[in-house]
Amino acid sequence: MIRPSTVMTYCPSCEKHTPHTIEKVKKKKASELKQGQRRFRRVTAGYRGYPRPKPEGREKPTKRVYLRYRCQECGKAHQKKCIRAKKFEFKR
Repeated sequence: MIRPSTVMTYCPSCEKHTPHTIEKVKKKKASELKQGQRRFRRVTAGYRGYPRPKPEGREKPTKRVYLRYRCQECGKAHQKKCIRAKKFEFKR
């Protein structure tokens, strides 16, 4: 899927349609202090195995793409519902 890097869309903070720049949301590093990660480290410590069954079956044919829209007038950003695409790039 090819998307333009700037688009006219609704800005919830300006409450009108303004030009927005689109950027792809990158996944941030997972925190080691979250409860699920602490439990995972405790269960897999020592000579124990993996705590849950390995995922079986096929992978999904497409990946989710999260886009962040940043208003060029007020500078605030908002996200819309994610889309699924095999290949994603911005048009120059």
